[in-house]
Amino acid sequence: MKRLFDIVFSSLGILILLPLFCIIGLLMKKEDGGPIFYRGLRIGRYGKPFKIFKFRTMVTNADKIGGPSTADDDPRLLKIGKFLRKYKLDEIPQLINVLKGEMSLVGPRPEVPFYVNMFTEEEKKILTVKPGITDWASLWNFNEGETLAGSKNPEREYAEKIRPKKIHLQLKYVREQSFWIDLKIIFNTLLRLIRDK
Repeated sequence: MKRLFDIVFSSLGILILLPLFCIIGLLMKKEDGGPIFYRGLRIGRYGKPFKIFKFRTMVTNADKIGGPSTADDDPRLLKIGKFLRKYKLDEIPQLINVLKGEMSLVGPRPEVPFYVNMFTEEEKKILTVKPGITDWASLWNFNEGETLAGSKNPEREYAEKIRPKKIHLQLKYVREQSFWIDLKIIFNTLLRLIRDK
C-alpha cells in the first residue's frame, strides 16, 4: 500500500508542479547559468547509494568549498536558493526519487555517506526503511538552516545539537512505522508549511 501511495502521489505532484519546475529552472539559469538540479550522493535503504534530486540552492561545486551542513547565512547560497530553502521548494524534485523507488514520501531523511559511516549498530536500523521527504525529525527541526545560522562551526553545531535528537526520532519512526503514521506525518507537515509560511 505504501509503494502504491508513493507512486500515485509523487506522479500527481510532479504533473501539478511541472510549471513551477520550469519557472524555478528559468530563474536559476538567469541568476548564475549553472545546473538546475543538485544531485548529491545519499545513502538509501540497506546502505544503497543514490543521487538525490533537489533544486540547486548554492553556487556550483559548493560541496568542494564547505561542509554538508548549511546555515541560512551560508555565503555559498544563491539569492534564489535562499528563497527556495525558506519555503522548502528545493525539496520538491525529490518526488522524482520517490517515483523511482529510491525514496518514500515519509521516512528518515537520507544522509550523506560521512554521517552514515558514523552510525552505531543500533542506528543502522534507520537503513532498514526507505528514506523519505519528511518524518518526525523533519517536523521537530523544520528549518535546520535557521538553527545553524550565525554558527562559527555549523558542522560541530549539527553534530552536537541536532544529530542526536534527529537519530532518536528516526529510530522512533522505524519502530512505530505504519501507513496511518505516514498519513499523520504528511498531514502535520502540510499544516506546518501552511502555518510557518
